[in-house]
Amino acid sequence: MSRVLVLDASRKPIQVCGMRRAISLLMRGKAQMVEHNGKMLAKDFPLPLVIRLRRYVDLRRERPLAPTRRNILLRDRFTCQYCGTRHCKLTLDHVLPRCRGGGSTWENLVAACPECNSAKGSCTPSEAGMELRSTPLRPVDWVSFELSRASCMDGVSACWSRYL
Repeated sequence: MSRVLVLDASRKPIQVCGMRRAISLLMRGKAQMVEHNGKMLAKDFPLPLVIRLRRYVDLRRERPLAPTRRNILLRDRFTCQYCGTRHCKLTLDHVLPRCRGGGSTWENLVAACPECNSAKGSCTPSEAGMELRSTPLRPVDWVSFELSRASCMDGVSACWSRYL
């Protein structure tokens, strides 16, 4: 497991980071380990699962999560939102086509296999006789997005659920 849940000083989840970043925060004294997985990095240093920052972090200044290709594919769990197949070469589809004024927003972009994207063309899903498997929504926040991303890993959701 290479992801670590980061809590602020008041034990609220604020982000999920990589193992390297978590170890760096611990070594510099900026965080303390709350929970570890039992595997050892060094003789007296277990690998962290959950860390807590020693200082308060003001999240109001954080930038919103951008609807990038990677983030859309992660949100849709690498599954075509029209036919439901998992495809290695997914494309992004604008639900309301750009030629009709549809923007590149969380609510208008979905993952689609090349076949479905081609079949839909410059139509809306209803005009093409296709149905979306789920409504495209903006992730509530970065933490919930990261947690849903990491939920496919064994044991993560059980371990982190105490802190959510």
